[in-house]
Amino acid sequence: MRVVQFVIPGKGRRVGIVEGDEAVDVTSSEGSLSSVFDVFEASQASGASFDETLTGAVGDNASRLNYSELLAAEVGGDSAYLLAPFDHPDTHRVLVSGTGLTHTGSMKSRDQMHSGDETPAEEPATDSAKMFQMGIDGGKPAPGERGVSPEWFYKGNGTIVRGPGEGLEIPAFSLDGGEEPELGGCYFIDKSGVPHRVGFALGNEWADHETERINYLYLAPSKLRPCALGPELVTDFEFDELELECTVERDGKMIYESGPLYSGENYMSHSLANCEDHHFKYSLHRVPGDAHVHFFGTSQLSYSTRDWKFQPGDVITISAEGFSAPLSNPVVGGDPSEGRVIRVVKA
Repeated sequence: MRVVQFVIPGKGRRVGIVEGDEAVDVTSSEGSLSSVFDVFEASQASGASFDETLTGAVGDNASRLNYSELLAAEVGGDSAYLLAPFDHPDTHRVLVSGTGLTHTGSMKSRDQMHSGDETPAEEPATDSAKMFQMGIDGGKPAPGERGVSPEWFYKGNGTIVRGPGEGLEIPAFSLDGGEEPELGGCYFIDKSGVPHRVGFALGNEWADHETERINYLYLAPSKLRPCALGPELVTDFEFDELELECTVERDGKMIYESGPLYSGENYMSHSLANCEDHHFKYSLHRVPGDAHVHFFGTSQLSYSTRDWKFQPGDVITISAEGFSAPLSNPVVGGDPSEGRVIRVVKA
C-alpha cells in the first residue's frame, strides 16, 4: 500500500492511499483519520492492522484527487499539496537517526572520503573500513541472535523532516551540502513500548560531507541537517532489493547522475532485523507514543567524484522502482544569522 499525507487549503490535512493515477482521500470518508499517526492509533484501539484500518475507512463517498497534480503542486500554495508521508502531532517526539557503512559500496565512498585514496588498501586501513568489515563478518546473524552493531548516528527530531518539494537548507555555518539517497524506515512505539514498523519511504539523508572529510569524528555534527522523506510511505515493501537513482539539476541542466544505486538486504552487510534490533535495544528508543525515522545507508555518494558544491536552486531528485513517484527537493540557503557566533547569556 502507498500512503500519502497532504493538505487541502481551507480544509486542512488529510491522509490518503495512492491507487493508480489517483490519491484516495481517506479523511473525506472518516474525518477522525487525518494523519498516519491517527491511523496507527485507531489500529491499536481496534486490533486491526495499519493497512486494514486505512482500507476499511474508505467509503463510497471518498474524494479522489489527481495524483500527478498533487505531486506537482507548490508546497503552501492554493492547491492541494503533499506533506512528508510520516510524522507525529508533536514534532519533538520524532527521533531521526541512521546507520552508515551498511552497503557494499558505502565503504569505498567513506574510505575515499576519510583517506583520500582512490584505491582502498587490501587490509582495512581506516576505522570506517574496519567497521564495514565487522558488518560483513557478523551483521546478518541467525534469527533470534544478536549480531554485531552497525554504526549509528543521531540526526535530529521531527522539526528537520522535509516533505517533497520542500527546501533542503545549507546552513550558513556549513561547508557544503551532500545528498544521500536512502530508504527511511518509519516506526511508531505502541502503549506497551513495542516498536511497529509502518513502512518505508524514499529519503534524502542530507549531510555535509566536506565537514566529515576533515576528520571522521566530525561525522556526528555533519549529520545535524534537514532530511527529506516522500512522497509515499510504502507499507508492504520487502526490503530485500531496490534500485534507486539520484540526479542533480542546476539551471535546468543535469550536473550529476548517479546511475543505478542498490539498496535492501541483498546489497547490505547488515540485515534489517539486526539494524532494527540494535536501534530499539535501547529503552529510550521504546518510549510509548514516540515515532522514529531511521535511515539505512546508501551505496554511493557524489562527493568524492565531483568538482562542484551544492548551491541554492539546485534540485535533487531520487527515484526508485516500486515507489511510483520520485522525491524531489530544491536546495535553499540557510538563515544567514546561523553563521554568527552564538553567545550564551546568564539565566
